[in-house]
Amino acid sequence: MAVSQELLEILACPACKAKVELKPDGNALKCVECKRVYPIRDDIPVMLIDEATIEE
Repeated sequence: MAVSQELLEILACPACKAKVELKPDGNALKCVECKRVYPIRDDIPVMLIDEATIEE
């Protein structure tokens, strides 16, 4: 089961409070502003700044 659209609409990046989007591979959420990538484990987004990586 993927992350629902309803959940995506209410989630925000904990670092900068911007919107997050599902990555094309479906395995992570990426912030549209600061480019942090939050992993999804067992269909649960891990929205912890310490767990995030930063992508270009």
